[in-house]
Amino acid sequence: MASPSSRLQTKPVITCLKSVLLFYTFVFWYAGFLSIIFLIELIAAIVGFVFRHEIKNSFQTSFTSAIDGYNSTVDPRSDAVDSIQKNLHCCGVKDYHDWEHTEYFNQKGVPRSCCIQPSNCTEEELKDQSKVQSKVFSKGCFLLVTSVMEEKIGIVAGISFGIACFQLIGIFLACCLSRYITNNQIGRA
Repeated sequence: MASPSSRLQTKPVITCLKSVLLFYTFVFWYAGFLSIIFLIELIAAIVGFVFRHEIKNSFQTSFTSAIDGYNSTVDPRSDAVDSIQKNLHCCGVKDYHDWEHTEYFNQKGVPRSCCIQPSNCTEEELKDQSKVQSKVFSKGCFLLVTSVMEEKIGIVAGISFGIACFQLIGIFLACCLSRYITNNQIGRA
């Protein structure tokens, strides 16, 4: 039977070996986790590319329904319409005439978010078809939003490609480290 002092000397070695095996397991799971994330990103990119026309149609339908249900109170969809119209300097889906068929137009005319200079628009001018043309943006929002999306898609794709490259490097290095640990364990046995 071994003396207590020799057992105390082997305990740190066993603990060290256990931690190496635990580290190997974590490296293996890390590579697997990165691989799963990479596959999800790849699938999302493919689905986005394949269904890009459906995304445009969905945006057009959603924006049209948001205009139809527009009210100037605290409604998230109405706030989104106002934000798009103010920031992109546009009005309506195709043009400001889209507002003529809404309940909001019957009450208050075209929204102030369509005004070129909001301080220079009155409610009477926004209801009057002959005056509103000179007061509001003439371009529709759908074409502007889709053109901005198409302009920015290159930037998004470049950033996504860069992230994917780092993930692939991480997967490769984790697999190399796991193989190195496995080979050293087999070599010592």
